[in-house]
Amino acid sequence: MAEKFKLTISPTVAAYVRPGTALEVKLAGCSAADGMESSERVMLLFCLSKDADPSVRAPALSCFKDLPEKVIKDYLGGTNPNPQVLDSLSLVCHNYSGALQSHEYPVIEEVDELEALQDQNDEDSEPEQENPIDENDEKFLSKYKTAQLMGIAEKIKTALSGDKEWRSILVKDANKLVSGSVIKNPRITEAEVLTLVKSGIQNDEIMRLICANKEWIKNYKIRKALIENNRTPVQNAIRYLGTMSEKDLASFAKSKNIGSVISTMAKRVLLNKKK
Repeated sequence: MAEKFKLTISPTVAAYVRPGTALEVKLAGCSAADGMESSERVMLLFCLSKDADPSVRAPALSCFKDLPEKVIKDYLGGTNPNPQVLDSLSLVCHNYSGALQSHEYPVIEEVDELEALQDQNDEDSEPEQENPIDENDEKFLSKYKTAQLMGIAEKIKTALSGDKEWRSILVKDANKLVSGSVIKNPRITEAEVLTLVKSGIQNDEIMRLICANKEWIKNYKIRKALIENNRTPVQNAIRYLGTMSEKDLASFAKSKNIGSVISTMAKRVLLNKKK
């Protein structure tokens, strides 16, 4: 089943992707995209690459992967580039890294709410320390066994209201509705969030929810851990770079454990701070 996206598209793009469009028209869109201005070209190929019909999806994805660096750079510099499109570009497009490295990304120059956080949160500050959970404890094991017998609805309810032990169990659940509900639990602490991000969690929905929480993002250690986690959306990681200390930026710039786009941007932000 094709993914569903809520996107703002122009009439030109809509002519090739609106419901009921004939197959031959959609296929023609891959060729027609070459003659469009950059934002429409990127958006059209992105939409076609999500089409339910593999005969449309495959050629569109191929064109999307091979978008010229200039086209991507123009899209990045446009008005409000769509986060879903940016994520797809960062994952599959061959020229995305090059375009991003040569693009004057707004976050480096602008002073926004995140940049003000650098003075509020020293890099040596830590969230409140908590006692680690003993996974061999009889009480924990009992809850773990109970979780195996729960239905999805019951797991979600427990994830939203359960204690620390329940959260540590259900955040690892294979169902993203369950694991994502743990992040919405009002009792979850910053220390838990930091531990979760540092653990290298592979759940994109959890990462999205963490990045969307303004209170957690105020914590320097959490922002740093998000930059180091390769599942963090690229546009978020780049924003957080502007709030890092020179010491951490230098570390990111040399690190081989983070994406090349992030390490390259770290070098640029560091140079900017030293001017």
